[in-house]
Amino acid sequence: MSRPATFTPPPGVRAHRLATARGDFATLVAEPQPGRPVRGTALLLPGFTGSKEDFIALHGPLSAAGYRTVAVDGRGQYESAGPRDDEAPYAQDELARDVLAQAAALAGQGRAEVGPKLHLLGHSLGGLIARAAVIADPAPFATVTLMSSGPAAVTPSQQERVKLLRDALATLDMAEVWEAMQAFAAAEGDTDAGITSDGAGITADGAGITADARGSTADGAGITADATGSATGTGDSGDSGDDGRDGLRQRWLRNSPAQLIATGRQLCGEPNRVAELAETLSAAGVAAHVLSGERDDVWPVPLLDEMARRLGAERSVISGAEHSPNTDRPEPTAAALAAFWDRHPHPTR
Repeated sequence: MSRPATFTPPPGVRAHRLATARGDFATLVAEPQPGRPVRGTALLLPGFTGSKEDFIALHGPLSAAGYRTVAVDGRGQYESAGPRDDEAPYAQDELARDVLAQAAALAGQGRAEVGPKLHLLGHSLGGLIARAAVIADPAPFATVTLMSSGPAAVTPSQQERVKLLRDALATLDMAEVWEAMQAFAAAEGDTDAGITSDGAGITADGAGITADARGSTADGAGITADATGSATGTGDSGDSGDDGRDGLRQRWLRNSPAQLIATGRQLCGEPNRVAELAETLSAAGVAAHVLSGERDDVWPVPLLDEMARRLGAERSVISGAEHSPNTDRPEPTAAALAAFWDRHPHPTR
């Protein structure tokens, strides 16, 4: 997941409940700056353990470029409701249907000066869900951007880390898992710990996590967040201030355990659907974009390069960024997105 520096929306960004045929979803929305021509609307999907706030630093520059941006909490993520003990609503096809419902709701809000088709972006796990939505129904989308999101399952080392988290969630409550992660991070000398995952940043070093009568303790092992991104490939190198650190904890506690278990399983078992997506894109005329940092331990960059080639997609590599270009280097990331969207303006349906 990304580690936004703040969970407080900046000026010009508003919280909004998006009503859809499949329920309401929490969003952060930014409109194009006054006086700028309206160039289109983008729907932004966060990754595993993430939330709409992961894109908080992109809204300003994309608004300045003329884009309306809608970042969403998926079902069971942070401020969007979802069952906490039933995994069925978090099957990938169900999450893809949620995205299509969100797209339909946003198209219904379209203005005369903008065609109803959307620019869809998914970060990491969000990219797998975006891919499933486009394959299911490409009609709502002008483009799709897969940000730090690969062709199939995450690397074996990341699968081990996700499994550790899933095992912990099966035996401990969310607060206990959080405390175990913080205890392990403190023992490792990480004083700016948060949680990083998306198949990354969860590390095992021995026996796992044990629960005692009062909660959870790290017992020679645990789950921890990497503060720098250098060890685990999350690339979230920015310092989260007090607002960011408290926001990370609150976000973790409000995530649905069932959602994390179900989507974690997807990260570890995702089939390669590149050929299927390529065929869909070609038939529907949807333009594709593969964007990543210059280093990624969740899906290695050469794998992303090859995926882009097979998709016939445009390719952007953000210098100095790792698994979360949106928080690592938001300005060049936004510039790459706006340039791609500018080359593929919204058509009407």
